[in-house]
Amino acid sequence: MAKRAVVARPAAQKGFSITSFFGDIIAELKKVVWLSRQEMAYLTGVVLIVAVIASLVLGALDLGFAKAVNDFFLGG
Repeated sequence: MAKRAVVARPAAQKGFSITSFFGDIIAELKKVVWLSRQEMAYLTGVVLIVAVIASLVLGALDLGFAKAVNDFFLGG
């Protein structure tokens, strides 16, 4: 005997209510694995360091291209 797959009904057929909507949000947020304070501080530091390095590299490239364009096209 084959088992039948359970198919969820679309939200439009269930009927929408604002309380079930927020209840579902709360239920989903309870499933989230939240970072510890240490992990969040570490990852924030990593993001800041990468952002600073990327901005320095892009700034240097911008200055280099600006100088190259100035020298080549404007004869500066």
